[in-house]
Amino acid sequence: MKSSLHTLAFVQPNVYQDSVALMRVAQRLLALPDVVNATLQMGTAANKEILQEAGLLNGELNAAGPSDIMVAVQAHTRVACDAALAECQAQLAGTSAAAANTDAASHSAADVPAPRTLAMGLANLPGANIAQISVPGAYAAAEALKALQLGLNVFMFSDNVPLAQEVTIKQEATRRGLLVMGPDCGTAIIGGVPLGFANNVRRGNIGLVAASGTGLQEVTTQIHRMGGGVSHAIGTGGRDLHAQVGAATMLQGIELLAKDASTRVIVIVSKPPSPEVTAKVFAALQAARKPAVVLFLGSSFQAPAPSGHELRIVQTLVDCAAAAVELAGIKRSAPHHYAIPRRPAFDASQKFLRALYCGGTFAAEAQVIWSKSWLQVWSNVAINPLLALAHPRKASKGHTALDLGDDAFTVGRPHPMIDQAPRIERLLQEAADPSVRVIVLDVVIGWGAHPDPAGELAVAIAQAKRSAAKAKRELAVIGFVCGTERDPQVLAQQEATLRAVGMVLAGNSANAAWLAGEWLS
Repeated sequence: MKSSLHTLAFVQPNVYQDSVALMRVAQRLLALPDVVNATLQMGTAANKEILQEAGLLNGELNAAGPSDIMVAVQAHTRVACDAALAECQAQLAGTSAAAANTDAASHSAADVPAPRTLAMGLANLPGANIAQISVPGAYAAAEALKALQLGLNVFMFSDNVPLAQEVTIKQEATRRGLLVMGPDCGTAIIGGVPLGFANNVRRGNIGLVAASGTGLQEVTTQIHRMGGGVSHAIGTGGRDLHAQVGAATMLQGIELLAKDASTRVIVIVSKPPSPEVTAKVFAALQAARKPAVVLFLGSSFQAPAPSGHELRIVQTLVDCAAAAVELAGIKRSAPHHYAIPRRPAFDASQKFLRALYCGGTFAAEAQVIWSKSWLQVWSNVAINPLLALAHPRKASKGHTALDLGDDAFTVGRPHPMIDQAPRIERLLQEAADPSVRVIVLDVVIGWGAHPDPAGELAVAIAQAKRSAAKAKRELAVIGFVCGTERDPQVLAQQEATLRAVGMVLAGNSANAAWLAGEWLS
């Protein structure tokens, strides 16, 4: 019988690290014996709320400032906790020392001081036209404004930026004719250069503007797989289409793509905006005078009157890609055939679906698809507020679709695109439930993602299916891989690994959701 968990916490003052660096340290701690939870977060108010919900916020952590790192570790023994905290301090000290050594080497080699400000960086690289900002949210707006004043566009990875500050930043960017991607922007491809999490796709004549990270990844990879290519993929940050922000970045992105000679077709991806923002977006597309494809996920709006340039309204991410490729005048590549096996003979007691997504857009798209089949699906990111799960980390309820990249699950853990341990744990938990018939999974590859997500998942899928078989139950695992053959993990290799353990691959996010719904009927 396992003993109760031991928890230790400390604050590392005045040492900023971005979320990716903190995720890497957390991964190393989680690999230590008997460690079951490790969280490293900057001491912002929003991060404290997350720790409070998880029961990890104590007085010391609560006193941390936005430039301090909050560390909390849980383990089966006090010795394991002590070892993890010591390792954490060594990792943080090593990171700082490595940065200092790099600065010193750079100073010696170039005989110039290492850049400490955006102005110094621009002086060392005068041709630069974009600044990537990843600092605590409390300081991100100020740094973004400095970048704009230097004539730089901004890719803003930072989150926890107040909405009012986002409005101010984007108003200033519009006034200066510059672009701000973010805050909380995780994905972009500018002139073939990936920013944040992105996939390796060919260059082409399709330009995209999206308020969705994984949605942008799925559309760009499907365009690539259909034979098309991407000129630019501009992320806006998830709040850009809020009424207060007014689609500032999206409108600028449309204007930039309209002027870009390499872009023939413009693609828009977002959750439904307010009516007034929708009108602004369509007006911008009409002014662009280029063929366009619009996906406002889950929206039932009617397209405006024709303006002389073709406008396609689509309902799914894969349809978005297909329409873009067609409008771009590209002869579509022969689609890869995904063989769908015969529906298993499920037991009458197996009634429910459990979807465990890394991408919030995939969870939203699936709910839209299932709602058309009159399935009531509970979720932590519910498109129907009446179906919102109150305690998603504790247990599922009926049909359930989870976004495991949501804050409710990532506290103390890296994002599931990087660290799959929490999803694997939940997968085995759902598979042990005798009322579960179908489990749905997304697998996202590309730069920044886990080096072999299929390899880890395959072990868990095989275990889940074996356990179900011993209980004389069939368990269906359905899903898809978001990526390309050019990605470091290689699409075909990832799919082969998953197919070998009995996962049914549907080729794209929409087909996976549709098939899961069919097997519930």
